Amino acid sequence: MTIPTLTTARLTLRPLEAADAVTLHRIYQTEGVLRYFPNPNPSPIEKLDRFVAGQQEHWEKFGYGNWGILPVGQKEIIGWAGLQFLPELNETEIGFLLDRPFWGKGYATESALASLKYGFENFDLDHIIALAHSQNAASLRVIQKCGMTTDQTLNLWGIELIHHHVDKTTFLALHF
Repeated sequence: MTIPTLTTARLTLRPLEAADAVTLHRIYQTEGVLRYFPNPNPSPIEKLDRFVAGQQEHWEKFGYGNWGILPVGQKEIIGWAGLQFLPELNETEIGFLLDRPFWGKGYATESALASLKYGFENFDLDHIIALAHSQNAASLRVIQKCGMTTDQTLNLWGIELIHHHVDKTTFLALHF
């Protein structure tokens, strides 16, 4: 399958490439980047090689997945964002991860909005979810800016997460 490339005002969301595993490995070493993830310890490079390869498989199976985030003028990705089907919940999740120097610039919101738009416009999804740790204020702000509402708190992958959702009609009315 050919993975689409999306462009926004300041970003290109492009397919992850094998070489991106090295960049992601460096990003994952940055203090605080994995703080609210189920495993806050940086992954070995081999695991990131599998993550990148797994994204191609996810795209082929579901028609959507994660993209590498490339700001205008950058040569290396600064993280990833996109949609993932979560079999544990039988739902599709929006997710994002950025290298610390790029926090607070609106890139997470911009990439999340583009990913949500892609999902709603190209697939028969009545809603998309987001999961966030209750203390991850930055991610919670992004989720709120995407028009998502809080549903419940659940324990998944060994951590407590807040489950949010936005339905297609609400999202498209708010943002497009």
